[in-house]
Amino acid sequence: MKAQAAVAAQSPATRVDPQIRPENYKHWNLSVEGQKAVLTLSVQENGGLRPEDYDLKLNSYDLSVDIELADAVQRLRFEHPEVGVVVLTSNLDRIFCAGANIFMLNTSTHPFKVNFCKYTNETRLAMEEASAESGQVYLAALNGVTSGGGYELALACQEIHLIDDRSSAVSLPEIPYLGVLPGTGGLTRLVDKRHVRRDLADVFSTLAEGIKGKRAQEWKLVDGVHPPSKWEEAINARVKELTGAPKADKGVALEPIEKERVGDEFRYRHMTLTVDPERRVARMTLRAPEQVEAIPADPAQLGSHWYPLELFRALDDALVELRFNYEEIAVVELRSEGSMERVVEVDHQLKEHADNWFVREVQLLMRRTLKRMDMTARSFFALIEQGSCFGGFLFETALAADRIYMLNDPEAPPEIRLTTHNAGVFPMGNGLGRLEQRFLNDSEHYHGLGVAQAGPEGKSYAPEEALAAGLITIAPDDLDWDDEVRLAVEERAALSPDALTGMEASLRFGGPETMETKIFGRLSAWQNWIFQRPNATGEHGALALYGQPASPQFDKRRT
Repeated sequence: MKAQAAVAAQSPATRVDPQIRPENYKHWNLSVEGQKAVLTLSVQENGGLRPEDYDLKLNSYDLSVDIELADAVQRLRFEHPEVGVVVLTSNLDRIFCAGANIFMLNTSTHPFKVNFCKYTNETRLAMEEASAESGQVYLAALNGVTSGGGYELALACQEIHLIDDRSSAVSLPEIPYLGVLPGTGGLTRLVDKRHVRRDLADVFSTLAEGIKGKRAQEWKLVDGVHPPSKWEEAINARVKELTGAPKADKGVALEPIEKERVGDEFRYRHMTLTVDPERRVARMTLRAPEQVEAIPADPAQLGSHWYPLELFRALDDALVELRFNYEEIAVVELRSEGSMERVVEVDHQLKEHADNWFVREVQLLMRRTLKRMDMTARSFFALIEQGSCFGGFLFETALAADRIYMLNDPEAPPEIRLTTHNAGVFPMGNGLGRLEQRFLNDSEHYHGLGVAQAGPEGKSYAPEEALAAGLITIAPDDLDWDDEVRLAVEERAALSPDALTGMEASLRFGGPETMETKIFGRLSAWQNWIFQRPNATGEHGALALYGQPASPQFDKRRT
């Protein structure tokens, strides 16, 4: 009997493979016709990540569904630049999506639950970025009941349309039914994005059955409601109105990422991830290109193996590997190796061709990957040694680290190279560039670095110069280097993982708040806490007892 029948022990994390291709989708059907793409949710009930623990009924989803969605969103941007509108709908009659599968959540480990919420948030932010930056507007065509994470999926679209069949409603039932919060930014998007009035959002978020029809539109929960007799006509008409001029006629196929796994080592073409579970440390080494390809008249001819695209797709893949398959890793040592001149040459290519749609999409993917690094609950220590190539866009990965150590060897000093790509081209979730964030409220120092005016070769810094400029944390000499780095890593790994997660989330995002930082900040604080409270996950908690005849028993004290 599956976990639905009783409160099951939390399952060990099943190995997650972040790579997928459309021909292997189980849960989504993707079709493209001219400038319109349709993503139809068609969840295979027994096709989840752990089919022995739960069935994905009523188009409910687990991580396997979202991995496919993330792939489709990215693939549309590269392979179908002609698409102007992406319609999300369902294959089921009177049901769009029942949200995240409750029994999946109930039988998952706590770290998996939180990382699942992070991943779904990142996917929905990628949808919003596609609408804002790539000319691919997402439109949710809700052809049935839409609840919980299903409505949060719709909230990530630029427009939401609901069928008015007297039974279909939108709802966020997590609080009344499960004793938890919507985990994919639903509450924040209601008020920050859709500007739903606070009191109406309060009623909506505690009304398990949701709201339908004209009232849903009046409360700004949806943008339009249409009767079944005019449903397809209304959606098609709105698609035509939203469709703009195509960016290009032909896209770039995203070939599979070159990846070889040998034990706990993952070998990519331009990077290696080596995991040491015993020490709870991982080493991530990024490599410069062996050669730099000339940019053709049509940069899209470079294809998906172009160095910056392939490197950052691999980095993104490695970050997901760490999150889901190595929950106990505490520290990631970030290194680089290879020719600084080649890295800077690629950096210059990215700048010179930034107006090309393909190059722009590559840079947007790099931005999303760096944001995923920002939001990964691991301590990152960047280590700059002889032969390192942290320059320009590659130095952004070091700036995303919590500390930067640079070897101070006067006989063979390593270098850092700043370029215009360090002047806010890859903003964080708070809208600031990582270098600007580093010198928050010290704009004179930031501008004094002259990054925005750097020439094609960039501006080079030796260890003592980098230390004086505040670009690194510490510069041990060659006698102290090994011991100082080793002790720092061991001390970090010995600290409380919970305290580190809270500390890093607090320190990484100084400055202004945005909808994105609110979503992730509240997720880190509230959902981490709620998922461990007896009122939700205890023996008599609402999430634990969902689907059973017993009622939850709450500790009534407000904290």
